[in-house]
Amino acid sequence: MDTITKPAWTLRPAEPADLEAMTELRALVMRPDLERLGRYDEHRVRQRLRDIFAPEHTSVVLADGEFAGCVTMRPVEDGWWLENFYLSPAIHGQGIGSAVLRTLLERADADGAVVRLDVLQGSAARRLYERHGFTLEHEDPIDVYLVRRSGV
Repeated sequence: MDTITKPAWTLRPAEPADLEAMTELRALVMRPDLERLGRYDEHRVRQRLRDIFAPEHTSVVLADGEFAGCVTMRPVEDGWWLENFYLSPAIHGQGIGSAVLRTLLERADADGAVVRLDVLQGSAARRLYERHGFTLEHEDPIDVYLVRRSGV
């Protein structure tokens, strides 16, 4: 019987040189949901990340030492805004997203901070966030805004 080995993962600070890999991953991961919502634009999906990229708040996810994703935890008035959390489809379903999210939430909990984020309506990512204690704050026809209070 073959045993499936999960890749080892780590986070490292993002660098400006990571931006293009991140924008391409964003376009790949978001395309199905954006197309479903009639909002996919080849240029805009990449440019939005370029416009808000903040390497000082962004981490690169490495799986077995290779680029596998990214995540940003941007400070806001009452805590953190989690954004740009994208993982390569090649590692989906291996528990890495949950492990990364758990690590980030432990840091927020240590600070007693609220974490907010938004996902597209109908996105499978919403289930991941809800499993980790996020609840609905409000929604509109395109986005669902979720919040997680410290210590959930």
